[in-house]
Amino acid sequence: MMLHYCNLMYANATMFNDPFDCHPSLIDFSNVPVEARRGWPASVIEDIESNRHTNYRNDLWICSLSKVYSSILMWSYYNKHEGVCIGLNMDKVANCIDIRYGMMVTPYGRDVQYRDVVNKPNYYRDQEDFFNYQVYTKAKAWEHEQEVRLFIYKPSPMFMSLLPFQHDKNEFDQKEIRTFVRLSAECFESIYLGVKIDKERKEKIKRFLRLQVLLKMRVNQQLLQILLLLFPTEDIRLHLWILIFVNRQCIRFLISHRK
Repeated sequence: MMLHYCNLMYANATMFNDPFDCHPSLIDFSNVPVEARRGWPASVIEDIESNRHTNYRNDLWICSLSKVYSSILMWSYYNKHEGVCIGLNMDKVANCIDIRYGMMVTPYGRDVQYRDVVNKPNYYRDQEDFFNYQVYTKAKAWEHEQEVRLFIYKPSPMFMSLLPFQHDKNEFDQKEIRTFVRLSAECFESIYLGVKIDKERKEKIKRFLRLQVLLKMRVNQQLLQILLLLFPTEDIRLHLWILIFVNRQCIRFLISHRK
């Protein structure tokens, strides 16, 4: 889907498989000091501050990426070695993200911080940016993922959509809707196929990559390198006649890389 539609998908923070992800319970809102109560009972202040961060979570859509592509564990539990891993140029991705996507948008990825989440920071005493703490903190058990996150807070409905298999549902939670950021071709740098990927799906990906190279007026160098690895010499020669009508510059690039 990501290659086909050329986009990044953001999911609501409440929909992650880790129930503690971005959860207000990462922060200790209890033990409200007298000076923070402003005449109200401590329980009221605790509820107000906790609910504020609950609302942050409800309105937050996150794109989760990783610095690693070779983790056997991640290949196993995310797609059973039957999927793909796509490499991105994050500087190019940043050029595609702007403020129109939501109220607060991060164009550059930020590393997740893995902590002992049992020891919570005190909301009233510790010097923390608690919004970012909530967004970028995960338990140490997830440290092997080396996650990098982008987020959109209160995304624009213009860029939100259900996934294809969800369109037949009569009822759905708004949090099931994804947000999509459109990417340019140069954002894609590499693709890794799972060792158990279905042959038909593999051929479909190869055909798709070949078609993208043939149709793009500005061909991405990394995609061409992938193409040259995936297809035998005979296939490339067959396409040279088609390429001549598409982009003469592409032909010069292809020929130079075959020498």
